[in-house]
Amino acid sequence: MDPLGAGAGGILRQPKAVWATAGASVVAFMGIGLVDPILPSIASGLNATAGQVSLLFTSYFLITAVAMLVTGFVSSRIGGRKTLLLGLALVVVFAGLAGTSGSVGELVGFRAGWGLGNALFVSTALAVIVGAAAGGSAAAILLYESALGLGMACGPLLGALLGDASWRYPFFGTAFLMAVGFLCIAVFLKEQPRPARKTSLLDPIRALGHGGLASAAVSAFFYNYTFFTVLAFTPFVLDMSPYRSGAVFFAWGVLLAVFSVIVAPRLQKRFGSLTVLGGSLVLLAVDVLVLGYGDHTTAVVCTILSGAFIGVNNTVYTELALGVSDAPRPVASAGYNFVRWFAAAAAPFFAPRIQEWTGSPRIPFVVAAVTAVAGALVVVVRRKALSDEAEELETRHATEDSVTVFAN
Repeated sequence: MDPLGAGAGGILRQPKAVWATAGASVVAFMGIGLVDPILPSIASGLNATAGQVSLLFTSYFLITAVAMLVTGFVSSRIGGRKTLLLGLALVVVFAGLAGTSGSVGELVGFRAGWGLGNALFVSTALAVIVGAAAGGSAAAILLYESALGLGMACGPLLGALLGDASWRYPFFGTAFLMAVGFLCIAVFLKEQPRPARKTSLLDPIRALGHGGLASAAVSAFFYNYTFFTVLAFTPFVLDMSPYRSGAVFFAWGVLLAVFSVIVAPRLQKRFGSLTVLGGSLVLLAVDVLVLGYGDHTTAVVCTILSGAFIGVNNTVYTELALGVSDAPRPVASAGYNFVRWFAAAAAPFFAPRIQEWTGSPRIPFVVAAVTAVAGALVVVVRRKALSDEAEELETRHATEDSVTVFAN
């Protein structure tokens, strides 16, 4: 996909329903990195340890992983619009409650409910955008990826701006913005056609029986451990004010967005997806290793630079998951994400504990570097399974309207 060619003519000329869904998607993705700059502030405000606060990510993504088996089941029965509204309503309620938390246990629980709402919303948003967009699926997917990148970039910035006054304000701010998104979708989005076949809870698990999809999911599992070590553990290592930390992760998010939407497709076209993915994973491993062993300035630079490799990886993994299997895209995506989001839950839990066990803040980054290399090795060893049938299936997948992916 040429990011400029696909979107230059059609991406800006969209119905209000598409803009409403894309806008809400930006806020939904903001919620992932929102707590990054305020993790130390939350720990201080609730008298919690780094390990306890890291559970904000663990509960969020653990529920998200399990919810991957549920989202297709729900949306194929009640329709895309109602699924989006249900997800948004849950985020509004639980993000608001998170801001009232009196203990880290309450906050972790509310983040779990937030994760369920976000899974329902984000896993359905791309399908709705593709179904309602003008200019074809390429422009729709570009718009969705742009929303993802903008949300990942702005989440830490919003967290820093509001969190400088109180760690509670970013949660209230997210609840307000998602409430606006709820109203916009309720007003502008009409109900989308339901799939001809209802999805069962076990369909995503069955889809993982395909060797290529299983290989992509296992490789992405290792990669996601590295990704979320950077996202959830680095703020404690940097030990900066909310403003400074927010600026670092804003720059990180900008690189993620640019490399995901613009750079990755061009690299894929020139070198091939698997070569780009393997190389990017190895470079990410080197980056996090230097991050762990460098001085403070080096750690800041490497944190920002990791956004470039993460952006490339996100795009390639998403395309692999959607194109390598003969299962319908929504089902293949749910199975793939069910596996990989468990690593997003594991990394924030284990990274601070590895530091406690070893007495060194460097070892969690060594582990993260090893998992990135493990992801690359899976790509190399399973190269044939990851490339088989992809070209043959590409045309058929391109005609599917019910594209669903908890993207990147």
